[in-house]
Amino acid sequence: MLLKKMNDQTRQAQSGATLIEVLVAVVILAFGLLSLGGMLSFAVQMPKLSAYRATATNLAASYVERIRANPNAFVSGSYAVGLYETSDWSFADIALSDCNYSSCTETTLAAMDVAAVRRAVRRQLPAGDMIMKCDPNPCVQNGSGDLWIVWQEPSTFAALDPGTSDNCPAEATALYTNPAPRCLYVRFRVE
Repeated sequence: MLLKKMNDQTRQAQSGATLIEVLVAVVILAFGLLSLGGMLSFAVQMPKLSAYRATATNLAASYVERIRANPNAFVSGSYAVGLYETSDWSFADIALSDCNYSSCTETTLAAMDVAAVRRAVRRQLPAGDMIMKCDPNPCVQNGSGDLWIVWQEPSTFAALDPGTSDNCPAEATALYTNPAPRCLYVRFRVE
């Protein structure tokens, strides 16, 4: 009798998990893996979005330096660019403008600068373009301007909604809402 009692206690101590316990453990593991998957997709996406913003910053700095090198063309409004004047908001390439040495003027140099930077924006940012305005118009009043580098990137999580985080002008947000454009805004002064 004592031997039988010991065998029963040993069997109870060695009994395995029930099916319900296994299913609960699998469900808990599945929820953990789902949240990990969402976090991983966010982590993979963020470096690309950050690279777009860094590229836009470099392109904006390049454009402002070109304007500062040709201030008379800025004052005359030759560097002003409207997003939808010549842009089709696509990945199509933008033709360069030529400025030959012997016949190059401030205005033709500005046209070449605008075309070169718009082309670089289009090539380096998805469906990218730019807007440059003088505020107040004309540029001669205070020598300052507003520059937006605008691009579209794939839809992201709601936490990255550009409608709440970017300073896009009305021209950029009026036509395209899905996905909303991303914008880098730079206020500059030519002196």
